[in-house]
Amino acid sequence: MTDTRTAVLAAANALVAAFGRHDSKAYFDAFAPEATFVFYNLDRTLANRAEYEAEWALWERRDGFKVTACRSTERSVQVLGDVAIFTHRVETEVSLGGEAMINHERETIVFARQADGRWLAVHEHLSALPA
Repeated sequence: MTDTRTAVLAAANALVAAFGRHDSKAYFDAFAPEATFVFYNLDRTLANRAEYEAEWALWERRDGFKVTACRSTERSVQVLGDVAIFTHRVETEVSLGGEAMINHERETIVFARQADGRWLAVHEHLSALPA
């Protein structure tokens, strides 16, 4: 179980690090194509990675969206066979239209072990922290 937990944490670390440096290729490569996404600031669920990639590109074009840093704390991993649930608090620094802002959120990412042994994210749920 420890090796599995370590592998899941490594996958989560890579995903968070890519997000924090606005490396969209590495970030989206951490998700399975069929991954789903629930974000509190969107009015709909994104049904797959391609939909999220399109939304991300829209944010960049329309809003000048850029992630400048991301910190992950209060991390937990629950392993259930070939599925693992990663939860954490996340503090994200972003720039929108050149204006810096910091978001404080909670996030759940569900990972699934792939046939080749890699852990890919298959679901992400982001919630705002209560005030």
